[in-house]
Amino acid sequence: MRPAQLIFEPQADEPEAERFFDLDSIDDPAELLRRSTELTLAFRAAAERASDFQAIAAAQLADPRRFDALTPAEIAARADWTPDYASRMVDYGRGLQRRGEDH
Repeated sequence: MRPAQLIFEPQADEPEAERFFDLDSIDDPAELLRRSTELTLAFRAAAERASDFQAIAAAQLADPRRFDALTPAEIAARADWTPDYASRMVDYGRGLQRRGEDH
């Protein structure tokens, strides 16, 4: 047996309204402040941690022991940074790597 052929398009579900962590559904301003502050702190911590990983990656890519080591300008192009910022991130990443080896 073969499946029956559809002669109409199934009705699509209505798209859900976009929500931002359900903050738009909180009516109590004290609760909204508490929850939005909690999210702000969490995002800030996540952004700082991600920046540390960027710096470590930049340091690894610039490691002169690598046969394919990149220059700060090449790293900058990949990460959409300025070459000066890439150099500082490489240095910062090397510092993070040294601290990681000390622990």
